[in-house]
Amino acid sequence: QVQLVESGGGLVQAGGSLRLSCAASGRTFSSDAMGWFRQAPGKEREFVAAISRSGGMTLYANSAKGRFTISRDNTKNTVYLQMNSLKPEDTAVYYCAASIRVGLREDAYDYWGQGTQVTVSS
Repeated sequence: QVQLVESGGGLVQAGGSLRLSCAASGRTFSSDAMGWFRQAPGKEREFVAAISRSGGMTLYANSAKGRFTISRDNTKNTVYLQMNSLKPEDTAVYYCAASIRVGLREDAYDYWGQGTQVTVSS
């Protein structure tokens, strides 16, 4: 079992920044690839970014490229999502998830956090 707890969401003005954190417990953190997904009101959950077990490989959705950075600290069992130049369309609940291999598909992830709300005002 893996437990994931996100934090760092909040209200920010367009153009601002937020850093989301996801603390993991219950399994060796470095054995899991990690991903961030988001779900806006009335929309399906979508992939944002993912990082391999070692952190050597990262994947981004087109909407996140150049603005968001995913990273991890395996000594702290934590994955981060640094979000810069935020836009109102980034408003969503952001979820972190764990998988045995890095990927973009939601169904590849076995464990999910409860989500953290990010609201970007115009």
